Amino acid sequence: MSMTQKILSTHIVKDDSTSPVIPEIGEIIEVEIDVIMVHEQLGGRIAPEYEKLGLDYIKHPERVVFILDHWVPSPTIDASNMHIRANEFAKKYKIENILGENKGICHTVLPEQGFIAPGMIAIGSDSHTTTYGAFNCFSTGVGATDICNAFATGTLWFKVPEPLHLIIKKSTFEKGVFAKDLALSLLEEYGVDDLIYQAMEFSGPGLRNLTISSRVTLANMSVEMGAKNAIFEFDSITENWLLQNSYYLSRHGEHFNSISCDEIVEGKSKTIDLSTIQPMIAKPYSPDNVSEVNDCIGIEIDQGFIGSCTNGSLEDLRSAAYILKGHTVHPDTRCVVIPASAEIYLEAMREGLIEIFMKAGCIVGPSTCGPCFGGHMGVLGDNEVCISTTNRNFRGRMGSYSAQVYLASPATVAASVIQGKITSPSTYME
Repeated sequence: MSMTQKILSTHIVKDDSTSPVIPEIGEIIEVEIDVIMVHEQLGGRIAPEYEKLGLDYIKHPERVVFILDHWVPSPTIDASNMHIRANEFAKKYKIENILGENKGICHTVLPEQGFIAPGMIAIGSDSHTTTYGAFNCFSTGVGATDICNAFATGTLWFKVPEPLHLIIKKSTFEKGVFAKDLALSLLEEYGVDDLIYQAMEFSGPGLRNLTISSRVTLANMSVEMGAKNAIFEFDSITENWLLQNSYYLSRHGEHFNSISCDEIVEGKSKTIDLSTIQPMIAKPYSPDNVSEVNDCIGIEIDQGFIGSCTNGSLEDLRSAAYILKGHTVHPDTRCVVIPASAEIYLEAMREGLIEIFMKAGCIVGPSTCGPCFGGHMGVLGDNEVCISTTNRNFRGRMGSYSAQVYLASPATVAASVIQGKITSPSTYME
C-alpha cells in the first residue's frame, strides 16, 4: 500500500466484521477524522450552513481546532463581525481548542501546538491544509459543506488517491537553493492540474537533507499541482522535531503512529536529485509559469513579501536575514515581513532577526495571512509588481487585478528588495 492508503485503511468506518480493510485506489470510503481545523470560514460560511441544518451539537468538539488568522488584526467592520460570529459559534458548540487570534497562521500553529501527529487524518477549511503531510499524516482542505458533515458525524467520504512516488536521491541543495525552488521545479513539470486528486508521497535517502521547514513548504504547495495530499515518510528528522516539541509531548507522549514507505512496485514515480535544482521563480499569473530566476533578472519591483504558511518559518526568516544583514531595502521598493507564528516571531526577536529586518527598512507585521491573499497589510495597487514567498500569483490574489506577482524563495526575495529588481540570491551567498 501507499502511505496514504495505510492511513486511510486504519480510519475506515467498518461494519461488524473484524477482518482488515485494504482500500483500493479510486475506491470511495468513509473514514474517521482526527482533527478538524477551522479559521475565519467558521464565521463566514460554515456557521450559516450549519445553522441551516438545524443541528445543535458537534459530535466530537474535542477534535476541532478553531483559530483566527486571515484578517488579524481585523482591518474592517465586516471582518470584525465575521470574527464575532465565529467566536459565538465556537462557544455555542463547545469547541474545546480555541486558539484565538494571537497565535499565528493556522498551518504553522497547529503542528507547533502539538495538534498534528503521524498517522492521523486531518482536514481543514483551507486548501493549504495539505501542509500537515510534512508530519507523516494524511491532511487535506475541504469546503464548508464537508466541514459541516464532519462536525455532525465525525467522518467524511474520500476517494482513495493514486500515489505519485517522489524519491529523493542522496543529495543536497546547492547554496542559494531552497525547498521553494524544488516546489516550483515540480510545478514547472506537473503544472497546476496534472496531479489532480493524487497523493504526492516523498521518500528516499535524500529526505535526511530536507528539514521540517522544507517539507512544510513542499507539502503546502502540493495543492497548487492539484494534489489531494502530500505525505513525507517518517524518519529521524520527523521524530526529533516531535520529541523537541513540548506541546506534542503533552498531547501524545513519546508515541508515534509512524507510516513508512513500502517498496514501490506500482504507481508513478520520479527520482529527484536536489543538487540539480536551481533558484526558480513563478511569473504572473500562475504558479506553474515557472522559469529560472536568471531568466527574470532586472525586472523592477515595488514590493517584496517574506512570510505566509509557505515560507514564514524561522528557517525562512534566517535565510532572508542572512542576505539583508548590512544592507537596506531599495528606496523605490518596500518589503513586508510576516513571521508565521507568534512563537517564531519571539524566537526571531531573540536571535536578532527582527532587528536586521527593521534596520534594513523592512515593515515587520504580526503573524497573519493578510498580505498573501490581498486582505490587508501589503495590498498591491494598480500595476504594481511584487516578488513574494507565498503560494499563489493569480490575478488579483494580492490586491489589484492589474498587479503582477512573482513567487520565489525568501532568499531570492531578500536579494531582490535590496536591488529593487529581481535578483538571484547567489549574488549575496558566500
